[in-house]
Amino acid sequence: MYDVLDVCRHIINYSNDKDYGISNLKLQKVLYFIQVWYWLKKEEPCFNESIEAWDFGPVVPEAYREYKQFGAVDIPSIHSYIQFDNSDFWNSKRVEFKDDVIQPKDKRIIDQIVDDFSKYSASTLVRVTHNQTPWKDAYKKGRGTIITKEAIRGYFIES
Repeated sequence: MYDVLDVCRHIINYSNDKDYGISNLKLQKVLYFIQVWYWLKKEEPCFNESIEAWDFGPVVPEAYREYKQFGAVDIPSIHSYIQFDNSDFWNSKRVEFKDDVIQPKDKRIIDQIVDDFSKYSASTLVRVTHNQTPWKDAYKKGRGTIITKEAIRGYFIES
C-alpha cells in the first residue's frame, strides 16, 4: 500500500501533464474511485488512510488538509513538499518530489482511472457518490464518518 499523499502527488502531476487539471474536490472523488478499482484489480487497497463521508461526498482527510489551500481552483503541479517529522517538528524539511514511490504497473492503474474520470466535473462526481450505498450508509450530517473499505469493496463487487 502507498501513502495517500504520494498517490495525490502523482495524480496531480499526471492530471496537469495531461491538461486535465484537478481541484481538491475532484481529487477526493478520484481517490475514492482509485481505492475501489485498485482493490478490485489487485485485491488490496491502494492506500491505507480512511475515507470519510462528508457533505460533498467521500473525502480522505489527510489529502483534503494538504490541498485545502487551493479552494475550488486546480492544484498546481507538485515539485516539492514539506516532509514533516512527527517526533520533532523542527526537523521537518522541504524535499523535492520524485515520482518514484509508486510502482509503474500501479501507476498505470491509477492513470487509467484518472483518464476515465477526467471527463467528469467535480460536481458530477459528487452526485454519483451521493447515489452510492457506501456514502449514503456512512453519511451523518456534520460528522466525518468512516466509509469502510469493506463497504466500498462490497458495493462494487455486487454492482
